[in-house]
Amino acid sequence: MQRISSLNIVNLLLDAVCMVQADSTIVFVSPAFERIFGYPPQEVVGRRILDLVHPEDRDATREQAQHIMDGGLQLQFENRYIRKDGRIAHISWTARWLPDLQLRLAVAHDITERKLHETRQAAIYAISEATHAAQSLESLFQRIHPIIGRLVLATNFSVVLQDQADGALRHAYHANEYQAAPCSSDALCAEVVRTGRAILHTPENTHTLTAAQNAAGVRPLYWLGVPLQTHSGTMGALVLQSYDLQCPYTEKDKELLQFVSTQVAAAIERQQMHERLRHMAQHDTLTQLPNRALLLDRLHTALARAQREGTLASLLFVDLDDFKQVNDSLGHAMGDLLLQQVAQRLQTCVRAADTVARLGGDEFVLLLESGRTPDHAQAVARKILAVFEAPFDLQGHRLPIQASVGVAVYPEHGSSASELLNHADRSMYQSKHNGGNEVHSPAAPSAKGAPCFTPPSS
Repeated sequence: MQRISSLNIVNLLLDAVCMVQADSTIVFVSPAFERIFGYPPQEVVGRRILDLVHPEDRDATREQAQHIMDGGLQLQFENRYIRKDGRIAHISWTARWLPDLQLRLAVAHDITERKLHETRQAAIYAISEATHAAQSLESLFQRIHPIIGRLVLATNFSVVLQDQADGALRHAYHANEYQAAPCSSDALCAEVVRTGRAILHTPENTHTLTAAQNAAGVRPLYWLGVPLQTHSGTMGALVLQSYDLQCPYTEKDKELLQFVSTQVAAAIERQQMHERLRHMAQHDTLTQLPNRALLLDRLHTALARAQREGTLASLLFVDLDDFKQVNDSLGHAMGDLLLQQVAQRLQTCVRAADTVARLGGDEFVLLLESGRTPDHAQAVARKILAVFEAPFDLQGHRLPIQASVGVAVYPEHGSSASELLNHADRSMYQSKHNGGNEVHSPAAPSAKGAPCFTPPSS
């Protein structure tokens, strides 16, 4: 045992032993340095070890080095290094200052695998939290993006989902420093979804560029896509792209992204289920229009906004004339088809910010926001009567249908949702009483003391 020199023992250690000058110049590293950092000893002696430190960790590393040179001991200080192959190495250091030699003696223990395991577990927990906190798919992807970025470079990140109806691929989320508009027909995405297998392309294994990439003159040097797998099949893909040779994707990155993609797929599936349930709870199943619950929610919001901004909000109550005869003569299936076509025509009469809702039966309500004069509601009501002039085509049956419309305007006809709905309903029945196919909007009863409304000057 006495014949084994201390230098031979150092050479046998799995941890790397380093001796560094005050200015961080390397004067000695043991052979294990190459296994951990990727550089053989002869390539790093004379270089500054600080230059190998991950840029985000350099300030903290300088502070620790100064602490050691001031006489302190360094026990288990952790930082990151950029290996020769571009991968990140996580290191735990033990070090002390040798004043006689004016050198820092340090031992580097590779904790990359431990950190990888910790990061994976943290990612699973973070995705679970994001799933419960997100209110929509878009907000879910905005939360997941930085989580994946803590595992692997994700500056250019996309989520591609396959439409269940037509099988088309669509970018549900897209963040890219070179491509503002995603290319939905990317052949690589299609291959990932079709085969259910991950694809990694590097400069050594170059793929054909899409037309959009060729037109932009931008070539991703690394392309990594992994499938989003669920119990029912592949729902889409996660895609990463890198345009920098210094930021490569490796097989290790592919394994990481495949690991997290399972959690992401489950989160997407859960969010989609919640959105379907939310849609069913707030929309009419026949016409897919907002139902009474969603209308009331939007009406309360509209009234609060109108009060705050000094604008008008209007309700138009629409009821079909003689709708019962359609069901009696043609059957309920034709009646349902008529209601669907009525919903489509009513939507052409309003702006995107307005709401067309079905309360039930043949009763529809239109909510018009941000009006400046009552004439706007009257104009839309007249447009409704106009679109009913053309007969409806019910599978070959050309059916003329008319409507009765009642109008209520905030604040003239009421200040609450119930007051406005009741007023619009009464106005609609007055239209029916007068023979139908007309718009009725009586003045607010004086007994209610409804305030007169003077539109604000523009």
